[in-house]
Amino acid sequence: MNSDSVLFSPLSAKITQPPPFTSQWSYFLSQHLIKSTLVVSALTLVSRILGFVRDIVIAHSFGASANTDAFLVAFKIPNFMRRLFGEGAFSQAFIPVLTEYKTHKTPAEIKALTEHVAGSLGGLLLIVTLIGVFAAPLLVLIFAPGFLHDAEKFALTVELLKITFPYLLFIALTAFAGSLLNTYGKFAVPSFTPVILNLCMISATLWAAPYFEQPIIALAWGVFIAGILQLLFQLPALHHLGLLPRPRLNRQDPGVKRIYQLMIPALFGVSVTQINLLIDTLMASFLVTGSVSWLYYSDRLMEFPVGVFGLALATVTLPSLSKNIAKGDMTRYSYTLDWALRWVFLIALPATCGLIFLAAPILTTLFHNGQFNQHDVLMTSYSLIAYSVGLPGFILIKVLASGFYSRQDTRTPVKIAVIAMISNMILNLSLILFLKHAGLALATSLSALLNAGLLYYFLRKQQVFQPQTGWSKLLLRITIASLGMSFILYLSQGTLADWLSMSNWERAYTLILTILLGLISYLILLFTTGFRLSQAQLKT
Repeated sequence: MNSDSVLFSPLSAKITQPPPFTSQWSYFLSQHLIKSTLVVSALTLVSRILGFVRDIVIAHSFGASANTDAFLVAFKIPNFMRRLFGEGAFSQAFIPVLTEYKTHKTPAEIKALTEHVAGSLGGLLLIVTLIGVFAAPLLVLIFAPGFLHDAEKFALTVELLKITFPYLLFIALTAFAGSLLNTYGKFAVPSFTPVILNLCMISATLWAAPYFEQPIIALAWGVFIAGILQLLFQLPALHHLGLLPRPRLNRQDPGVKRIYQLMIPALFGVSVTQINLLIDTLMASFLVTGSVSWLYYSDRLMEFPVGVFGLALATVTLPSLSKNIAKGDMTRYSYTLDWALRWVFLIALPATCGLIFLAAPILTTLFHNGQFNQHDVLMTSYSLIAYSVGLPGFILIKVLASGFYSRQDTRTPVKIAVIAMISNMILNLSLILFLKHAGLALATSLSALLNAGLLYYFLRKQQVFQPQTGWSKLLLRITIASLGMSFILYLSQGTLADWLSMSNWERAYTLILTILLGLISYLILLFTTGFRLSQAQLKT
């Protein structure tokens, strides 16, 4: 890293004595972070709800069939690479560098950086997309080798992948635009953008599918069209900020070089969870038909709290941490990370308990209709419970990884990711023998918890993060409240037979009341044990 390109060395920074911040300033920062998180969470909630509607429509129309398995693999491959090139490694590398430019460089230099990044990233994505389309059979062979025993399923997956793979080009550029907007504090447009994908897939299933000889192909075209629309949706907001880039290729730009230097190791480190999920899919392809779909639907439900809260918190925290680093303020960096972690445990632990005890009721309410039968509900509930065990880990990884990437340290998370991935493979081979598809989900959860624990350990070891006082009492209160809520949910959930005997409206009504009961009981127990909102406020 050139000395003239960075005014502050983030990798060597350690916590120092805090500058004279006022309580009013701390209150403003805390309120700003909370407000931004709520904006992202609210819009992500809209997207996730529509995502559930999308999954309900797909489940009712196609069930957990061979065709559904084929589409889910064809959708998961470009979606996985999107997380690598888009909001995964690229965003984690790009936002800290852009924040540094925003703090220390001129508007002209910022504009040049964005144009050079757009040209370089766009060119790389175009090449990858072309290779992906022509190498579709090889990709299916790699990611779902179990499909080889069914020639028809394999051929359909290849056909679908050729349609869905270009989604990578459009959605990764969408993530680039979203990173620009997030760095400038404009979180609403990027957070709303995923709604477009859900609307396109719902429309394709309900209205376009009947016009295709193979109806599932309509879903693939829905994904393709969604990628184009999502990118176009971001452009007016960029133009309003004066940041709409004209892509130019300049490989010698020092900012572009630094982004790629940071991005290459982050390609693996930031996406280890997605890699583990893909390994699940690969191994599930050897199991009975429906296993891929059971894992998909349970993963989607587990991703609800991860997306609505975890992703929202990480989205807001990364630019804030990067700004602290650019200003050389490691004390405020530590305070911000501590604030984020407190909110992770306040949300993740009760969400974990809720998903475990309400797995079957939720799945029955959402999916038990049409082609998604009672057996599918039961099998999916097993993998959902297993995924739920790792929910705190999945969310913690997003926040803790930001602590490294904001400091432009991509090597440490990679070392940790290698350990977590090897552990996941060993656990997969061990647990699949006894628990089948649920064993794959449990292995992913355990490796995520290991990943999160190691990220925390190395943040402490590098002396860049110092937890504030009050953690032991806070965790005790959250644990007591979560256990109390779990006991109430256990008594009120009923049996699977009870839920199956209800009408659709009765299920929805009962589920909402049960969730509200759990939420209210958690909050009452939390505040009864002595919790106050001031304990989760940004420290001074």
